[in-house]
Amino acid sequence: SNSSAESLDRLYPTVGSTKPPRKRTTSQCKSEPPLLRTSKRTIYTAGRPPWYNEHGTQSKEAFVIGLGGGSASGKTTVATMIIEALDVPWVVLLSMDSFYKVLTKQQQEQAASNDFNFDHPDAFDFDLIIATLKKLKQGKSVKIPIYDFTTHSRKKEWKTLYGANVIIFEGIMAFADKELLKLLDLKIFVDTDSDIRLVRRLRRDISERGRDIEGVIKQYNKFVKPAFDQYIQPTMRLADIVVPRGSGNTVAIDLIVQHVHSQLEEVRAARSLGDLLTVCLVFRAALASAHQCHPLPQTLSVLKSTPQVRGMHTIIRNKETSRDEFIFYSKRLMRLLIEHALSLLPFQSCTVQTPQGHDYEGRTYSGKQITGVSILRAGETMEPALRAVCKDVRIGTILIQTNCNTGEPELHYLRLPKDISEDHVILMDCTVSTGAAAMMAVRVLLDHDVPEDKIFLLSLLMAEMGVHSVAYAFPRVKIITTAVDKKVNDLFRIIPGIGNFGDRYFGTDAPPDWSDDEDALST
Repeated sequence: SNSSAESLDRLYPTVGSTKPPRKRTTSQCKSEPPLLRTSKRTIYTAGRPPWYNEHGTQSKEAFVIGLGGGSASGKTTVATMIIEALDVPWVVLLSMDSFYKVLTKQQQEQAASNDFNFDHPDAFDFDLIIATLKKLKQGKSVKIPIYDFTTHSRKKEWKTLYGANVIIFEGIMAFADKELLKLLDLKIFVDTDSDIRLVRRLRRDISERGRDIEGVIKQYNKFVKPAFDQYIQPTMRLADIVVPRGSGNTVAIDLIVQHVHSQLEEVRAARSLGDLLTVCLVFRAALASAHQCHPLPQTLSVLKSTPQVRGMHTIIRNKETSRDEFIFYSKRLMRLLIEHALSLLPFQSCTVQTPQGHDYEGRTYSGKQITGVSILRAGETMEPALRAVCKDVRIGTILIQTNCNTGEPELHYLRLPKDISEDHVILMDCTVSTGAAAMMAVRVLLDHDVPEDKIFLLSLLMAEMGVHSVAYAFPRVKIITTAVDKKVNDLFRIIPGIGNFGDRYFGTDAPPDWSDDEDALST
């Protein structure tokens, strides 16, 4: 049929074409996986290093592994084994099963009687798959549809994926589209005996998807087996690696893991110092001297230094100030800072009627809503002030820590409200010296499609170096603070500064190598 011909035309290269020789792989020593599993969630104990450069733009794409093979060949099991053996955080598993097309009423009826071919290329939404993989590869967040195999329909809820260093994309038609193939850095075909696949499919469809044995066998003979012979098996020749016996072939999986490690190491080694946004001593020193003679950017707004504001700064900067007074006056400054930031939001004219029956020409916020995002842990101290002046404000959190070995900031955790891309976002951190943590947080928001000009970075105290670093990378982000100090010392602490804000506020002891940029990042 024409449909079959068009589907076959999506496959390439044709028989007889040659593939480039495979690169040699090197061995990689193993260590304990950098994660902790609890009953409810997986917590990464190693963070995501910068995926952007000093301009704030992406410097490296995620490494994408494509896993193809017949239905019930063990693709998901192989993917899980690769993830566990890779020993790297921030791995995303993306299943092609999430991307079945929405069925018409007639197709729904066919599916209910096992007469719809879910194993044909036309059953998948390749346009959505490609668009999703492109965004993930570029480091952006994506929304993934959730498919209900019992009702043969998409659920109303979508799940969000974000933050991939490695993407594993698995599905029966993983190699069945020309544009899709271009996005795959490594292609693996899982080759499992057809009898084993049939037994697995029977067990899965009956126990997990509520099917009866006659319906499963009917669908297998009518659609699954012919589709494998016509569309899936021919794509084996496109694979870089073929894994016989699926998950039982641990030797092949070990070799795959070694190869992926070597590819990641090559990417890491290829990045020069100038292409990295690191906060190691050499790079921080370069940042510190890069903007010494430049005027402060126009996107910076500093709270007016009234006698009251200066008096509160005097109290919280004084090393002899008690913790109780430090907290009290910090909270007062935070409230003033939040109020000042809100005055910079867009407002439009509106008319209301007073109780006396007269019109009043006023102003009203012209955006959709305001969301606060705190950079843990010091940033969360600003949340009460925001809640006090913004009714029903939504709050998100980001945890960024410094890697002691590389000096790089690393993203460890984030929780952002849904549809944050439509909001004005108040990004909160109490002190900013180099701007490294703030820049990573801004990049996270941009990856979640928050417009740059809708991001307001708020800090009680900033160093000129941090102001320039953020403004250079993100020239449309509004930077708002109560004071800007001119210098940072050799350890990148703000001078004269305020000390370690998080430790003074929470009553904890600062480590000897803390910096104002991430005073709480050792939490």
